[in-house]
Amino acid sequence: MLSKKAKYGLKALEYIAKQDPKTPVHTSAISLAESIPRKFLETILLDLKHDGILKSKQGKNGGYNLLIPPSEVTIGRVVRLFDGPIALLPCVSSNYYEPCEDCENEAFCGLKNIFSEVREATGSILDKLSLNDILIRERALKKKTSNSTKAKPRSPKK
Repeated sequence: MLSKKAKYGLKALEYIAKQDPKTPVHTSAISLAESIPRKFLETILLDLKHDGILKSKQGKNGGYNLLIPPSEVTIGRVVRLFDGPIALLPCVSSNYYEPCEDCENEAFCGLKNIFSEVREATGSILDKLSLNDILIRERALKKKTSNSTKAKPRSPKK
């Protein structure tokens, strides 16, 4: 399950990506718009800055901007930053491998074999999709909703 930290990180990045890229976005604006507790948000934004996704500017006109284009901020990168490995078992993790305590022989472990496939598929999807894809899908969903809720001609009353 996606942690609140990862979810809030993605929501904050989405909010920043929608703003004027030349104007730093204040933490308070993100907190208010996305309903993220401000202190929690500050730690999330610092993590994103240390990872090279955001840059910050101090002072009255300060705030955060994307350091890289939305198309280069993969969902997988953000999820791994906050939640660690995507693998559901430690024995199938690429970056955080650990043998399972109860496994007698990994070479013949059916669970490892299946969950390796799950890790590969999940990682492939999350590493292919980016912050830009979130923005594109949101616009498409809003457009679809607005088209389906437009007033339809009423039939005359009898």
